[in-house]
Amino acid sequence: GLWLGTYGGRKMEKKSRPQDTWDKKNGYVLKSFKMYQTLFDEFKATCQRVGVTQSGQVSKMIKQFVEENREK
Repeated sequence: GLWLGTYGGRKMEKKSRPQDTWDKKNGYVLKSFKMYQTLFDEFKATCQRVGVTQSGQVSKMIKQFVEENREK
């Protein structure tokens, strides 16, 4: 398992799930961040309205930002 630390003097472990193994093998990571609820709600509604996934749109925006700001 994956080491998480101790709790009440007991060693705690997180069990690996099959999808975690697949994600790691294929280069996927899970990231979280804070944003204002109103901004998120508007983003979610807009994604639904135009028929795109939230994760796909975030990836597209990050890729575009990186490409536009590459060091030359």
